[in-house]
Amino acid sequence: MYRLYFKRIVDFSVALVGIILLLPLLILIWFMLLIANQGKPLFFQPRPGKDEKIFNIIKFKTMNDKIDSDGNLLPDSDRLTKVGNFVRKTSLDEIPQLFNVLKGDMSLIGPRPLRTFYLPLYSSEQNRRHEVRPGITGWAQVNGRNTISWTEKFKYDVYYVDNFSFSLDMRIFFLTISKVFRAKDINTSEKVTMEKFNGEN
Repeated sequence: MYRLYFKRIVDFSVALVGIILLLPLLILIWFMLLIANQGKPLFFQPRPGKDEKIFNIIKFKTMNDKIDSDGNLLPDSDRLTKVGNFVRKTSLDEIPQLFNVLKGDMSLIGPRPLRTFYLPLYSSEQNRRHEVRPGITGWAQVNGRNTISWTEKFKYDVYYVDNFSFSLDMRIFFLTISKVFRAKDINTSEKVTMEKFNGEN
């Protein structure tokens, strides 16, 4: 019952209430990033959802678009603004995904939606992460986020697909809140984003 009906009802209701309650914060962050990123506060990117259906994820843009003399984007660490660093560290950049949840592209909890160019690289087992809606947070995120390997991340994702329930979702929800307040398991190395997945198991 939860898998088929109740989860979607919870997702929609919580996302709607969350947007209403967080609207002043959304506007404040939008304005600050509008200035920091030269007029580009939001970030849109195609991601695969349930059954590999492509949608545009919405996030706050934490890096500017500065380029080198050859026209190439500077490294992530050089483009991450001070405001963007704070927004990312506190996971506030994820808040706009509540609109993705309202639309039905995403769930509050599920495997994180990754880049579309990874699709041909997944094994059949890894690809099972697309059997459910992707989430703003998930089992892999509360078990290491960017500090665990791709192999571990996919194992956690598939575990969630096989075992998700209301009780597991509640556990992930409260663990996420705890980690956000402690800013735990966020990769703070010079490479701001995680290493790309190369298809190895």
